[in-house]
Amino acid sequence: MTRLWNEPAAFADEMIDGFVAANGRYVRRIPGGVARATTSPSGQVAVVVGGGSGHYPAFGGLVGPGLAHAAAMGNLFASPSTQQVYSAARTADNGGGVFFAYGNYAGDVLNFDAAQERLRGEGIDAQTVTVTDDISSAPPAERHRRRGIAGDLTVFRAAAAAAERGDDLDGVARVAALANERTRSFGVAFTGCTLPGAQDPLFSVAEGRMAVGLGIHGEQGIDETAIPTADGLAEMLVAALLDPAEVPDGVASVSGARVVPVLNGLGSLKYEEMFVVYRRIAQLLDDAGIDIVDPHVGEYCTSFDMAGTSLTLYWLDDELAALWEHPVDTPAYRRGAVAATERLSAPVTETETADEIPDADDTSRATAQTVRLAVEAIADTIDAHVDELGRLDAVAGDGDHGIGMQRGAHAARAAADDAAAAGAGAATTLRRAADAWADRAGGTSGALWGVILGAIARTLGDTGAPTTADVASGVSAAARAVTDYGKAEVGDKTLVDALVPFAATLAHAVDGGASLASAWASAADSAERAAAATADLLPRKGRARTHGEHAVGTPDPGAVSLALITAAIAPVLATASENGTPS
Repeated sequence: MTRLWNEPAAFADEMIDGFVAANGRYVRRIPGGVARATTSPSGQVAVVVGGGSGHYPAFGGLVGPGLAHAAAMGNLFASPSTQQVYSAARTADNGGGVFFAYGNYAGDVLNFDAAQERLRGEGIDAQTVTVTDDISSAPPAERHRRRGIAGDLTVFRAAAAAAERGDDLDGVARVAALANERTRSFGVAFTGCTLPGAQDPLFSVAEGRMAVGLGIHGEQGIDETAIPTADGLAEMLVAALLDPAEVPDGVASVSGARVVPVLNGLGSLKYEEMFVVYRRIAQLLDDAGIDIVDPHVGEYCTSFDMAGTSLTLYWLDDELAALWEHPVDTPAYRRGAVAATERLSAPVTETETADEIPDADDTSRATAQTVRLAVEAIADTIDAHVDELGRLDAVAGDGDHGIGMQRGAHAARAAADDAAAAGAGAATTLRRAADAWADRAGGTSGALWGVILGAIARTLGDTGAPTTADVASGVSAAARAVTDYGKAEVGDKTLVDALVPFAATLAHAVDGGASLASAWASAADSAERAAAATADLLPRKGRARTHGEHAVGTPDPGAVSLALITAAIAPVLATASENGTPS
């Protein structure tokens, strides 16, 4: 269990602050994460890694000479926001382009891709390789769908070493793709992990049992068995990774192949236990005729306090073997001797300057007050249901949905309050709330709620009062934008399953002449029914996809939170209508 925290929603930020305070020799705080505290050569490709917090030493612990130039660090188990990724990349850029590497998870892909497109739009070349090493998460024919777990380390190291030797951006991307293709991992767990403030772990395993093939956020594995002996576990891990279907293309023969084994602890497993397991792993690899290179036993990608371990095999060729010898000096990982590097003379952080408030008329300012009250109602309902949303997500996702929604909603409320107090109109007030939500929440839900609120904001305007049709049009635009952005469809067991019927019911009622308050209430009822119906669906998108049939019977937390939010806004609109306030 997790014992020490202040405010759970602030845990990730306070952790990063403490990490930087303890490792100022290596890293400096930047908006969105950390960057090297030392200089890098002009024109060198900047390697930017990242993901959710809770996986130390991934990702901030791997920033330093010989490895990453910066890490974008999201909330616990939630991807960094687009703004965080962009900020880390802009800070790290040396003029040679930016290379992104991260685990293959839906929220990370959404936010890193969006940041990459923003960089390209500004003339900064950027490329990406997602890590897909977890063999339990998809069959060999669908390797592009696999999760990234402890294999992050091998891909990050290869990319960084290529950048250090002077490769251009295309060269760094080529090497990283090769390293990813030659990396395979498989893991087990004996207990789940408990996020700060949570009463229960994200998942549990019966006493004496072991979850097989699970993900680093607690995503469902492929089996559950009795806990074997240490030797039995070693044999299970090695057998899975030496399956002929999992030996990478280009490896002519297992016998004689050079392999880096990485036995990774997931948070609570003791090193002594892992050494006992590794003893047998080494014997098995030797029996297979494998040339063991630089074995690693330790914590490289954890899952907070989860008790478990994973084995990674990194199959070297001549080029990857040479790159593996490149020295590294970071807070959590050191190899070889790194030449002294000049420290930056002063911390360089990106200064966030608030945009000027656009002009607005009195009518739109009055509507902005309704917007502010609606955002306040959102935050209140998320606070009231945060534990339940986390519980649902622990079954059908990774348990962070409640905390992420809470961070986003609170940031949106503060931004809406500030904008309205500064005299902003309705559109600007909601746009500020949307941007704050996306930035503070991170993850898939943060990105999608930024899209939803932003799309509605564009129809409100900062002059005059929006019509009922304007609001319905904005909600319909939000539904289209979410499906375009996240690629989910109705039936995939996501937020879309509640959003699309909400938008359709709202539009139909408005077209029939209903008032906004009446139409919204009817649409909220549709969203609630649709969210409940997701319990019967098999997940086909997002992190819950890997839970498969285990998620059936539990409604999707994203759909549930959308239904809760639409229901919370309904009385705000009804009160505004009764008071004659533009809504």
